[in-house]
Amino acid sequence: MKAVILSGGMGKRLRPLTDYLPKPLVPVCNVPIIEWQIRYFKKFKIDEIIICAGYRAEQIVSFLDSRSLNVKTSFSIEKSPLGTGGAIYNARKYIGDEAFFVINGDVITNLDLNKLKEHPNSIAVIQLKTNFGIVHLNENRVEKFEEKPELSNYWMNAGVYYLENNTIKLLPKTGNIENTTFPALSKMNRLHAIRYNKVFWHSIDSHKDMNECTDQMRAVKYEKFLSVK
Repeated sequence: MKAVILSGGMGKRLRPLTDYLPKPLVPVCNVPIIEWQIRYFKKFKIDEIIICAGYRAEQIVSFLDSRSLNVKTSFSIEKSPLGTGGAIYNARKYIGDEAFFVINGDVITNLDLNKLKEHPNSIAVIQLKTNFGIVHLNENRVEKFEEKPELSNYWMNAGVYYLENNTIKLLPKTGNIENTTFPALSKMNRLHAIRYNKVFWHSIDSHKDMNECTDQMRAVKYEKFLSVK
């Protein structure tokens, strides 16, 4: 089985790091994001990885060529930004005829990929995380404060997908899968959502995200979770 890593973003909110590094090579706990992702897939015995790269792609290629991660790696290079859907479409010749996984290039997680495989065309969803504290009120009196809670009745896209090969024909040549292919599959009743509760999940969009992810990885010994022996 194969996995596609969407690594074409510029990571503008991570400047000045991304002025000289592509976002997938930004380190978290001294390991680049893309290496965490490859180790993650290897935990589920996925050892064929397709890298969709654009911004500073040559640095990603050079880094992975220099590492001994024991995976078969293919590179699909964008000459100009194609969006998440266009990037997958551009990589179709490497994907082949089987179902495949997709992960956004800034996500670090430990969610169980095997649950996604239970249904064709599945997206992982997690409880919505808010960066703001919530104030609980009783009429006009403050009862308590709750810092950065998960909102149990709301679900967000975790940026991890399991897709059948025949969905490639629904992908745009340029554009995002989230607002093109997924709505089309939903209308055809062919899109499943797999709910995950209390999983480790971070999207590295800013320096604050890097720090919070690093702290939590150290707290739960996440390095050990991703080690491959």
